[in-house]
Amino acid sequence: MRLLHTSDWHLGHTLKEVHREHEHHAFLTWLLEQIRVEAPDVTVITGDVFDSGTPPANAERMWFEWLAAARRARPGMDIVAIAGNHDSPARLGAASAVLRELGVHVVGSLPRTPNGALDLDRILIPVAGGQAWVAAVPFLRPIDVVGETPGEDPLAKIYGEVVAEAERRRMPGQAVIALGHLYVTGADPSMLSERRISIGGQESASLRMFPASIDYVALGHMHRAQQVGRASIRYAGAPIALALDEAGYHHQIAIVELAAGTLASVRTIRVPQTIEIVRIEGGLEDVLDRIAKLEPRRNGDDPTRPYLDLAIVLDRPEPRLRTLIEMALETKRPRLVQLRTEHTGDGATLGDRIAVKRLAELDPRDVFAQLWARDHAEPPSAAVIGAFERLLAEVRGDGADRAVKDTNQLELGGFS
Repeated sequence: MRLLHTSDWHLGHTLKEVHREHEHHAFLTWLLEQIRVEAPDVTVITGDVFDSGTPPANAERMWFEWLAAARRARPGMDIVAIAGNHDSPARLGAASAVLRELGVHVVGSLPRTPNGALDLDRILIPVAGGQAWVAAVPFLRPIDVVGETPGEDPLAKIYGEVVAEAERRRMPGQAVIALGHLYVTGADPSMLSERRISIGGQESASLRMFPASIDYVALGHMHRAQQVGRASIRYAGAPIALALDEAGYHHQIAIVELAAGTLASVRTIRVPQTIEIVRIEGGLEDVLDRIAKLEPRRNGDDPTRPYLDLAIVLDRPEPRLRTLIEMALETKRPRLVQLRTEHTGDGATLGDRIAVKRLAELDPRDVFAQLWARDHAEPPSAAVIGAFERLLAEVRGDGADRAVKDTNQLELGGFS
């Protein structure tokens, strides 16, 4: 039996307000080709199909069109998808009854019976003509763990009950595959793009929830594809970079081979990236020189223009910084998605520099000098100092001295 594991599509995602529809369309087209070539018996999608609980219409259309295309490409293949923390359980699972008739099993929220017990018949899904059981446990929200015994780990309890029932139903030669959308201890997260999630007051799950009797554990939530613990526990990772700091990730899908009810092998296939992320860091002159060497803009529509991430080190303020950058990029192919500045001062707060004093005791010139040194290694020019002196004289001429005297009982402490 062959299983394809993919996760964290985040359809509808935007990167710094740039829509990712072209990239997602390219990935889904490529994924269909992998299904034709690899001929999996089962495809599992472990959460975050969408980037938000209210995805745009084009994202939902992509999802349903892909399901229909996958069914045409591989008519006998089972598809199992669970909701992630970004998905709306109700929205993702709205069409589940119809999709089930087409061999597509979508589990949005944790199914329970009318008396509150786990609905194990809906969680445990036989696939590949009975060759395996898939334990489809979605991302668990607070409502999913209401009523669990206080003091117990709700994750461990729910997975323990599901795994125990899977083992009870398992026949010789059948495999057990567990799905989950959660953070397990030891995984390597991307702190800029993965939300902290808590289930029953816990932010991480122990690997002990997945005993060795489970043949493969397909996980979602971590955008970096990775193995955690033993070879049979894996995050498929996101198919595209969902934040600029994910540019170096190895985006992939996993192909899992099971023989006689046990794991035989896992191999990965790299997802081709449609749009490159270009990063340039350095001083302003260096950055402008490197921008000048970038590829020129192409004629006509160019949906694959690289994303440009600039980090500029400043020794002094540059009031026209953005204008300078935008003018330099006017004829260049990359599109600016992020412009960051890094200051060269010592970063010390005002409270670190000036002893606690009454407000009336502070000389505005000292405050200005110290704040400047916090951000900039180069001292202020004569023109900047002159402008500050003129501003100070104007303010004092408007009665600022009286305002300072009225507040001389205020204490200064620890502000930056």
